[in-house]
Amino acid sequence: MAQKVQVLLLCDLEDAEVEGDETVSFGWDGSTYEIDLCAGHARRLRDSLAPYVEHGRKVGAARPRRRSRGASSRERSADIRSWAREQGIQVNDRGRIPAEVVRKYEAAH
Repeated sequence: MAQKVQVLLLCDLEDAEVEGDETVSFGWDGSTYEIDLCAGHARRLRDSLAPYVEHGRKVGAARPRRRSRGASSRERSADIRSWAREQGIQVNDRGRIPAEVVRKYEAAH
């Protein structure tokens, strides 16, 4: 048996069921949005934004920046682990130190 799946896009701005022609992506104040629009509304959106796009600067997609841990962060982690072991608290040699252990360390120092 075969199955047929049909996706029907409806214009998000119409109250009536008007078939949507396309999904339009746009950005505003740092957020990205998608909206399903019929041809008329898509054209009106593009026409409305055209002057701003024409005078604006295109910005590439933001890449997530990897945080690097500085030496001070490593030294602090080593100090916390050493203190925890002296207190009889079991901690792993590597990885994240449990928040409760960090709180106890900070309270003691």
